[in-house]
Amino acid sequence: MTARHDWAELPLVPGAVDRATSLALTSAKEVDTGTGVLEHVARHAERDPDRPAVTEGGRTLGYRALLLRVAAIRALLLDEGVRTGDTVACAGPRSAETPAVFLALESLGASYLPIDLDWPQERVRDVLERSRAVLLLDYAALTGTPAGPAHAAARTARVRAVPLCADGAADAEPPRDASDRSRETRYTIFTSGTTGRPKGATVEHQGMLNHLWAKVVDLSLDADAVVAFTAPLVFDISIWQMLCPLLVGGHVVVVDDTVMRFPRRLVKTLDAHQVTVVELVPTVVGWLVDETVRRDPAPLRTLRWLLSTGEELHPAVAERAVAALPHAVLVNAYGPTECSDDVTHHVVTRSDLERTRLPVGAPVINTTLYLLLEDEEGWRAAEPGESGELFVGGTGVGLGYLNDPETTARAFFRDPFDPASATGRLYRTGDLARFEEGVVHYLGRGDRQVKVAGVRMELDEIEAVLSRHPAVTKCAVTVSGDGERSQLVAHYSLREPVAPEELQNAVRAAVPPPMVPRRWREWDALPLTPNGKVDHRSLRAAVSEEKTR
Repeated sequence: MTARHDWAELPLVPGAVDRATSLALTSAKEVDTGTGVLEHVARHAERDPDRPAVTEGGRTLGYRALLLRVAAIRALLLDEGVRTGDTVACAGPRSAETPAVFLALESLGASYLPIDLDWPQERVRDVLERSRAVLLLDYAALTGTPAGPAHAAARTARVRAVPLCADGAADAEPPRDASDRSRETRYTIFTSGTTGRPKGATVEHQGMLNHLWAKVVDLSLDADAVVAFTAPLVFDISIWQMLCPLLVGGHVVVVDDTVMRFPRRLVKTLDAHQVTVVELVPTVVGWLVDETVRRDPAPLRTLRWLLSTGEELHPAVAERAVAALPHAVLVNAYGPTECSDDVTHHVVTRSDLERTRLPVGAPVINTTLYLLLEDEEGWRAAEPGESGELFVGGTGVGLGYLNDPETTARAFFRDPFDPASATGRLYRTGDLARFEEGVVHYLGRGDRQVKVAGVRMELDEIEAVLSRHPAVTKCAVTVSGDGERSQLVAHYSLREPVAPEELQNAVRAAVPPPMVPRRWREWDALPLTPNGKVDHRSLRAAVSEEKTR
């Protein structure tokens, strides 16, 4: 890990510091980012030991029962030699065990590293070796889920695999510890890298806690909150979903993968547990809304907040959500894993639905956003109305990429703008944006800017236009071929039949001719990554396969 004083310097043009600072978007609020989540759990257990903390299927753990489970896991980890600063890889499905494992690691000052059970053995081995994990904690067997590839990878990487037993409720609660944990390394999530090799985005305790409190503040969460735990464990939103309710005495409801795959089951589960908050990727938001519209009487009457994150939420999907769930507030959230998850929240209004693209909102607490442009002399502030690249400063900025100083140096910098920053770090998102009336408008990935037929364009802009057609449920645009032979390919799925020419004409009416895709490919359903995002790599591979036939 890069030392605190070794962060790369961001080259700036003269006057950039003052100008960027004056145009930055910032939000400040004093919150406790040093106390452990487990200490909050202990306080709630003192006041109301049987209050529901975590539910999985027909099993519910009260706050005291959760503490005792944490104590048992903590004892196992201590016996295995886990100490402060160690990284522990954890293999298991989303379950009631997951927050207990996390809290046990937190109590020891150790760092949580989730392993996806669907990862191939070679990827698991690579992650174990690069993270220098001291052991692999296997709790998959508790739910009858095999973790064979993870065990095989651990043997190859010479990392001990330790099974977690089911009969582990301790006789006594874990020791109380209200010490300041703000600078501890709390978790690492390996995300896809542009080289094809994953990067281990690593987050401090203070960054994680700041994000949890941001959710509490912006969603007005309290002890009545019932939050659905829906995300894959290698998706950063899983962290707040399983921990945030525990800060305020709320209730975590685990929604397993068999439920997530079927909208009917998802709606039934959310209803059965009277869930008040759920965060989903836009694709699943669409499924949820479609299922809600089909039901009579209308379900999800207890839902108060519906959050969309992970990829761009298009206005057409948002409009259907607002209409189908008028009692729930729709929030468009945005943020990189490298900055402790979401850095902006935006409550979607009816006037937003007229836009081509939805705003992603204002910064969450203790976060500062800068918009910069690079020229030959260095970076300068983007002037009002200009688009630029988004940089993030403040408490949520992570520690970089685990044991990868070269990749860290390309994205993390010493913060030149705020000498009082809690982290002293600045993160380059690679995302293009515009600031307007204190709100961030996301304009797409910088690395999705392509040149076709000599014209530079944003693929996200074309997708935003195509998504507005009422027959389109999901769409994506890729580039096929290289150089002069490159062409745009539109991929789409439909809720009702429509000719490709109609879709082409709709796009042609909104963008310059070079931005109109020449090839159109209809799918029953676009391929998705395990996190529910559109799998652009699979789309490109499908086009390449067609060309070779």
